[in-house]
Amino acid sequence: MASTTIRVRRDTRDHLAELADERGMSIGELVDVLATAYPTAVQRAGLLAADREVVRRLIGVDISDEEFDRAPDVLGNIRKLAAQKILATRKP
Repeated sequence: MASTTIRVRRDTRDHLAELADERGMSIGELVDVLATAYPTAVQRAGLLAADREVVRRLIGVDISDEEFDRAPDVLGNIRKLAAQKILATRKP
């Protein structure tokens, strides 16, 4: 694989070197991991499209992207309900 050089502040380089060392990897490998963890807008759009296709296939209904966009945040609502239940069980 071809490599390249990037310019960063010295303190940033030192910080990256320490993080990489703690994980037993090179700075280049750490940067690869970090870059993979933060997909670009185009990559996120592709992941969203793929996820929507899976949902369409699983439920057997052709839901348009506009309908997906208007749909309630099911996962967000589940998280809110779970948080409410956890808070309700805590003693003041």
